[in-house]
Amino acid sequence: MKVDPAIVQMSAENVRAEVIVRQPALKLDPAIIQKIKQQVPIFKGMTPDCLMRTLAMAEYFSVKAGEVVFNEEDIGESFFVLIAGEVRVEKLRNGQVVELARLSAGQCVGEMALVSKQLRSATVRAIRDTVTMRFYRELIDTNPESAHIIYRNIASILASRLDDSSVMLADLARRQTAP
Repeated sequence: MKVDPAIVQMSAENVRAEVIVRQPALKLDPAIIQKIKQQVPIFKGMTPDCLMRTLAMAEYFSVKAGEVVFNEEDIGESFFVLIAGEVRVEKLRNGQVVELARLSAGQCVGEMALVSKQLRSATVRAIRDTVTMRFYRELIDTNPESAHIIYRNIASILASRLDDSSVMLADLARRQTAP
């Protein structure tokens, strides 16, 4: 007796549909979606549907004050969006911890992991209890619509941070050469 491969495939898909536990759909009020679009620069330019698909990829978790989100030299495979709280970006330099920045709700950290496969360049530590969304590079890359928007926005964020760093370096150099 010959079995039709289409029937076998259809039966397998029906069994898989019954076995796979589906996550409940993320339901956010349209006003909240609009607020996220306006206040989180990495999502700027996303349609509401694209934003919902992107938010559904996130892993949500809390970090207590004083705890580390990630350490300098860790392997970077994800970035974080701060939902609440505040973090400190710090770097170990000549045996001393140097604060590079403080970031709060709406800002992202670790985004260089999406554009570079290098180790983390700094440690990020919660100053206050913090809630984050974590996005893995592999999941972002599976959705071309949101990926290109996120990568474009990361480029803009990094360019702005580089500009700020250049101003700080120029000020520091001027102070060191001033009589």
